[in-house]
Amino acid sequence: MERALIFDCDGVLGDTEPYGHLPAFNQMWKKCGIPWAWTKKQYGEKLRISGGKERMASLFNDSAFRIRVGVPKSEYIRKDLIAHWHKEKTVIYEQIINSGAVPARPGVKRLSQEALRAGWKLAVASTSAPSAVQVVLRFAVGDELAQKFLVLAGDIVQAKKPAPDIYNLALERLQVLPQNCVAIEDSRNGMLAAYAACIPVVVTISEFTVDEDFSDAELVVDSLGDPNGPRTEVLANRAGTKIGDMVELKNLIDVIEAATRSQFRIAG
Repeated sequence: MERALIFDCDGVLGDTEPYGHLPAFNQMWKKCGIPWAWTKKQYGEKLRISGGKERMASLFNDSAFRIRVGVPKSEYIRKDLIAHWHKEKTVIYEQIINSGAVPARPGVKRLSQEALRAGWKLAVASTSAPSAVQVVLRFAVGDELAQKFLVLAGDIVQAKKPAPDIYNLALERLQVLPQNCVAIEDSRNGMLAAYAACIPVVVTISEFTVDEDFSDAELVVDSLGDPNGPRTEVLANRAGTKIGDMVELKNLIDVIEAATRSQFRIAG
């Protein structure tokens, strides 16, 4: 029986949102001569929208942005502008990641190694740009282990999270049944996307998602934990798995079995 461990990227592999994406967006606008910047609170609200391009596009309906910056009337020009902003922002973001300014989240490398040794397949399913995801993945787990991952990201699917498209594609590419997978997510949108694909979920909350509703998740923790790092704090445990100082592969197996017993109660 083949199993798979599928990670989201932002907020799961690393603390990328506050330390990577937000400063990259703001540096990009400054570079492009756009008199705009998001505060941490404003950006946290924008994270309800999946995808960087989509977040930027939402500004065209923002009255403050329209007054301060202006919005092109032509849809073609707007799309071209978004593409240009996103390209510039991605370059800046990758520079930030490569600088080491964004901390990797505890337990990602350790748990990936444990899963790989047990014969599990590894994947990343993200709405971020593919090049950006690759950079974060290599930083989080190292170049050698990163090569073992299937990476699905960006505009590879039509609908982004909370739609299940990226997870359905992952299942197809991995050739693994959903009941034999575990998704690691940090947001409600990500959790809903995984559940819509019938994949059980472990949530590792992040700074911007700590107050979101994860009542349907099999397991909610503050981090995956590491032997010489932070200890895992369990916030919710519908799976009933026994967690020690960190989340281990045996806990993910318990999550799979608990989800099977409950027939994947889908979040609504």
